[in-house]
Amino acid sequence: MSKSKPAAILIAGPTASGKSALALALAEKLGGTIVNADSMQVYRNLRIITARPSAEEEARVPHRLYGHVDAAENYSVGRWCRDIAAVLAEIAAAGRVPILVGGTGLYFKVLTSGLAAVPPIPADIRAAVRSRLASEGVAALHAELVRIDPPSGHRLMPNDRSRIARALEVFTATGRSLVDWHRDGMPALIDPKTAAKLFLTCERSELVARIAARFDVMLKAGALDEVRALAGRGLDPLLPAMKAHGVPWLIRHLKGEITLEAAAEGAKMDTRRYAKRQLSWFRNQLPDWPWAAPAGALEALESQAVRG
Repeated sequence: MSKSKPAAILIAGPTASGKSALALALAEKLGGTIVNADSMQVYRNLRIITARPSAEEEARVPHRLYGHVDAAENYSVGRWCRDIAAVLAEIAAAGRVPILVGGTGLYFKVLTSGLAAVPPIPADIRAAVRSRLASEGVAALHAELVRIDPPSGHRLMPNDRSRIARALEVFTATGRSLVDWHRDGMPALIDPKTAAKLFLTCERSELVARIAARFDVMLKAGALDEVRALAGRGLDPLLPAMKAHGVPWLIRHLKGEITLEAAAEGAKMDTRRYAKRQLSWFRNQLPDWPWAAPAGALEALESQAVRG
């Protein structure tokens, strides 16, 4: 790959598959800059529980868009697109290779396909919708969404709290359906034909073992204290950071509702289920991406670089 560098390297895969280690090795080899493409690793308050690169790893090569958002913020894919556009320009000006790594499939899809440019939602509208969601329940808000914005209402599951709230916020703030916003948008930032792409995965039994071992390491590294500090802020439980894998379970333990062992098992279960959804999502949404196990990852990327 050093003889024929791609315009960008995109590394996706299920949680705990080894993406960050691969990205670090490539960045050191190619003079690359690692860019976060994981929706939970943007939060500065959640280094341990989201398995963000360590401070030592971040010191070895440049890392961007890690831990730059407070947990009180509702970080959106649209904001990530705006942030990463500036970062990609900086990396290009420095003559480095951008290496995007993470498990958030939608980030990779909009990066290579574009995104509807929904404007920022005013904080008072967001707060009002979230308050109604808590007091009236998701069924009432879904019924309202079906009435005022049928295209959005009919495509969402009646119990999908976050997406229903988001669609209602957008319509309230803009008077326009989220579906309509999707017709216009931000262009793709990376041409997938010029990028080396890889979905890194492994056998299910190995992935399950990796997930379990990683969470145990997180607990030993201080994940419980990290979540204790987060819980102490009294943030809205619907915020993305409050729903990071392991956070709700550890908060239940801190409240005295369950043992630490039960919380750990619940977190591992949720993470396994999420990994399964990641596999299905990429298989259906980005079917042209090559898949490889860690042992064959470099070869899979090099073959694309040579073709490019």
